[in-house]
Amino acid sequence: MDRQIDNGKPKAATQSETNNRAKPPHRSDHLMCRTPLWGVAGFFGCAYFAWISFRHIMRHEYVWPHDAWTVATYIVWIILLVGLALDTRCLRERLFFGVLVVNFLVGCGLTLWYNIPSADVRAARIGTGVLWALGALLSLATLVRPPESPENGAKKL
Repeated sequence: MDRQIDNGKPKAATQSETNNRAKPPHRSDHLMCRTPLWGVAGFFGCAYFAWISFRHIMRHEYVWPHDAWTVATYIVWIILLVGLALDTRCLRERLFFGVLVVNFLVGCGLTLWYNIPSADVRAARIGTGVLWALGALLSLATLVRPPESPENGAKKL
């Protein structure tokens, strides 16, 4: 505090001090790439849902739920995943979240379609199973650490 006061007058901030205060704290461009836990969790979650989808096909279970709670759940997940996809600048993460958004849009559409034929449910189960498997693979891609940019404080080699 004594350094700011010179002869009873407050010291004016320098241009560099003003620029440093005006900048918001640095935010990483990666949500999942920061820690391997998220990539592993995404892999196991997507792999589980892929297995569930293909298990339904193998058992010839072609019933799809058509209740309001299921629609609401899909809508909440779609909003959350779109927000996550827009929040990151990492292509790998955007692809992962994008595949999940498409998967949830298909599920929501099937929930709203009351007269869906069993053949279409079977095709949708195959398609969503493939999307879940693709999501599992894309989540594994986030396990590789992103390259650090020089502006993030990394040293150039």
